[in-house]
Amino acid sequence: MVNRVLWVAGVICLALAPLACGAMTLEEAVALIPDDGDVAIHYDDAGRTALEAAIGALEQAVGVTASFDATSEDAYTALNIPAEQKGLVNKLAQAYYTLGDVFLHNQDGAKAAFDKGQLWGLKSLRMNPAFAQIERSSGTFIDAVKQETDVAALYWTYGNWARKDEYDILGAVFRNDPPKLEALMERALEVDPAYISYGAYRSLAAFWGDLPSLPLIQYRQDLPRALSYLCPVLAEPTYCTECSVCPFDPDCNQYFENRVIFAQYYLMKKGAWAEAARVLQSVIDEPVGELHPLYNAFDQVLARELLAEVEKHL
Repeated sequence: MVNRVLWVAGVICLALAPLACGAMTLEEAVALIPDDGDVAIHYDDAGRTALEAAIGALEQAVGVTASFDATSEDAYTALNIPAEQKGLVNKLAQAYYTLGDVFLHNQDGAKAAFDKGQLWGLKSLRMNPAFAQIERSSGTFIDAVKQETDVAALYWTYGNWARKDEYDILGAVFRNDPPKLEALMERALEVDPAYISYGAYRSLAAFWGDLPSLPLIQYRQDLPRALSYLCPVLAEPTYCTECSVCPFDPDCNQYFENRVIFAQYYLMKKGAWAEAARVLQSVIDEPVGELHPLYNAFDQVLARELLAEVEKHL
């Protein structure tokens, strides 16, 4: 499926001028963003063009017009989207996350992409009448999250929200964002632990590894806890001595982000520079492969950036 979709996207963008690639059909956009996997594109200009075209097709399908204020939560709330299109809203949250995380990496537009992705994620959550009713009646977002069963809505709301908060981590702590983020990802882990190649484990590891190490607050950096979430998706028996079955999936090393997260949010945070270099170099040295063409290629870029930082400490 991945290769077929990549071929279709490539034909579209080669046959037409770059701006004309925006005329993607809804069917092509849906095929580009599978229900349980990364966006089916390569890490290149054609991939970005296809992703942006998919966003355009999806937004048109759910009723976004030229006058839509993409920065206003009220505008998303006001959209009257049929329940059967909830999956399209989830795909928008994922698409914006991918745009910000991969194609706008270290660029000014990344935060704006995460803002939009978070708002689409919240829109999807609130399209569930039970979620909306609990949030309104109890006044607590967390209570609503605890009953949610849409893993994609949970996962991509968290992903965009957490990445947006990285621009102001202390502000996020004082806004009391961490309990909401933890609730979202813990619930995603309960609903479908294997979603996006066991993505909830990586997300929770990064969550606990990247919190500030402030004393006397509940939500502060906890590296042993970060490692406990990594071990199920990590082939590192020296570090994962308390595991009965780790990793869960013998092919976990084929998804490079597992090792990148381990290096960035555990080894580097501990100052284990030589070990971090070893892990990052292992990501750089392996072929990207066809199983995860987008994120494996991007994770090699991240690994090189992180390795340059690590080498300053060796």
